[in-house]
Amino acid sequence: MSLNILSKIQRSSPGEPEFYQAVEEVVQSLEPLFAKEKKYLEYNILERIVEPERAITFRVTWIDDQGRLQVNKGYRIQFSSTLGPYKGGLRFHPSVTSGTIKFLGFEQIFKNALTGLAIGGAKGGSDFDPKGKSNNEIMRFCQSFMTELYRHIGDTIDVPAGDIGVGGREIGYLYGQYKRLTGSYEGVLTGKKIAWGGSLARTEATGYGAVYFAENLLASRNDTLEDKVATVSGSGNVAIYTIKKLYELGAKPVTCSDSRGTIYHEAGIHLHTLQQLKEQGKNESLEKYAEIHPDAKYTPASQYPEGRHPVWSIPCQLAFPCATQNELNLEDAKALLNNGCILVAEGANMPSTPEAVHAFLEAKILYGPGKAANAGGVATSQLEMAQNASMIQWSFEEVDARLKGIMQNIYLTASQTAEEFGQPHNLVLGANIAGFRKVADAMIDQGAV
Repeated sequence: MSLNILSKIQRSSPGEPEFYQAVEEVVQSLEPLFAKEKKYLEYNILERIVEPERAITFRVTWIDDQGRLQVNKGYRIQFSSTLGPYKGGLRFHPSVTSGTIKFLGFEQIFKNALTGLAIGGAKGGSDFDPKGKSNNEIMRFCQSFMTELYRHIGDTIDVPAGDIGVGGREIGYLYGQYKRLTGSYEGVLTGKKIAWGGSLARTEATGYGAVYFAENLLASRNDTLEDKVATVSGSGNVAIYTIKKLYELGAKPVTCSDSRGTIYHEAGIHLHTLQQLKEQGKNESLEKYAEIHPDAKYTPASQYPEGRHPVWSIPCQLAFPCATQNELNLEDAKALLNNGCILVAEGANMPSTPEAVHAFLEAKILYGPGKAANAGGVATSQLEMAQNASMIQWSFEEVDARLKGIMQNIYLTASQTAEEFGQPHNLVLGANIAGFRKVADAMIDQGAV
């Protein structure tokens, strides 16, 4: 069955390897479910769910500071509205292609279903690179992007959020243009700033959620985060707030990275320095971190071993890949296991290659796949939607408490489902089956849509 589905999407969607990878992982996990419950085959759920309900591609033209007209490509892939309005981030990065957006949107279906909240799955973005652009250039791009996107979104239709390259600044420009075009002040985007409809704890949510998920994983073996050494990749919001929450719960994070290099600080990452270099629209090189802290070691990307990421060669008990897809390969996984790593919790989307995931599952370490472990961001986005709908704002403590409860429920749902199918250590299987079953049952209830 998996071969038939993969062959079909490879014919209909050529040249999208990340999308094929995401589909293959889900389909393989679902085979025990199909053997147990034939209705999903009878209703042809799988062939329906791998095709997005709507795929929008558009040209984005904007004027740079030199007065030259620039052209980028924009995407919004609306995969599933079965459980609620489409929900998923916008990514602005030169690596963005239709395949990137499709893989992210497909993952979003099951991630969003696992939260237990009323949200469907979508993703969008552009190959625009905000790095090196002025605020005015970013504003003009965002306004042009929204001029194309606005007719396809709305607070009960599709509610985009931020992702790589799209933070509070970009959300502000996008939101302002949406208001200008529609005359509506509504919760059509999440990740807004606090003064105009944002949610407290939204910035922290994905990183905090990954650590809460790790806390639940460790508790299943009567263990805690206390006094454990952690390696973290990335240096954006997810990595920064993973590092912050690790410190709060007693662990010691010792690494961070960006596209230019990696920091290893045996004494523990200095959070304030990292935030000074990377937050509020800054993107300083981590080389400056090593200048401020001479006891830290900086490795430029040009010196990485071929096909490897140095973060995963540093001895640790806990690993948090928080950068991007397929950043952790089989050799990295072997290095982690050989160095005594007992837990991997994914803060990024699909950061481990299939071979790396197989190695973690074979070793039976605690492994939290991205669609479960990094669901805190989208969960808190839905909490922002709820606050917007009722025109109120919850306290940081209330949102954080809800986030912690959601992450615990995601862990329990995935682990109980994995146990139901005889593989209690395999949360990949548990998360995929639990998310798919919720969406599929609703699709059956709603008929041939």
